[in-house]
Amino acid sequence: MSRARILVVEDDPTILLALAEKLESEGYDAARAADGEEARRRIEDEAFDLVVLDIMLPRLDGLALLRWLRRTGSRLPVLALSAKGLEEEKVEGLKAGADDYIAKPFGLKELLARVEALLRRAHGPATRLAIGGLTLDLERRALFRGEEEVPLSRKEADLLVYLARHRDRPVSRDEILDAVWGHFASSAERAVDFHVLRLRRKLEPDPSSPRHIVTRHGRGYQLVPSP
Repeated sequence: MSRARILVVEDDPTILLALAEKLESEGYDAARAADGEEARRRIEDEAFDLVVLDIMLPRLDGLALLRWLRRTGSRLPVLALSAKGLEEEKVEGLKAGADDYIAKPFGLKELLARVEALLRRAHGPATRLAIGGLTLDLERRALFRGEEEVPLSRKEADLLVYLARHRDRPVSRDEILDAVWGHFASSAERAVDFHVLRLRRKLEPDPSSPRHIVTRHGRGYQLVPSP
């Protein structure tokens, strides 16, 4: 499984570097953005598991970025950072869509603990997910039509569960190759498309016009469960 990828958004270059290096030292893949507009572009173009977001940012402030993110329907976890420690400002950040909030100055151990907690929550206890007329049991890694199990190969199950656990965003072929196949070999990209096609034949009422495993052009595949 690939390392959790975290986007750190902070306009103070010293703090930005320190946070990114600390997260890297703890085994995370840390990307950086120095303002809200850069962060928005990166979120649109890349895949992340969590955002560490300073509220006071140039160009596009953290609250505006949060509201934009939630309007898109994304459930990407966000840990908000702010020098403002007043209760009403913390509430404002949480209402805008932050999953957790920590006031500056803070200890790095506390920040890491909150990051770990948010990642556990995002990829926490398995649940059952409705996909069309079928049900995916993430804990058993099994797909059911009523009480009857739909046969899946190991790679099909791995791919479907990975898409399900990252259903808030498109997942690129490279990420799928790293997480499911364990490598980035370009020759294996066809294997991703082949397995997506096989899953669509099992999941979709009309595989030629998929509604649940959809292609986000230029970004990857995304699982869209039933409401």
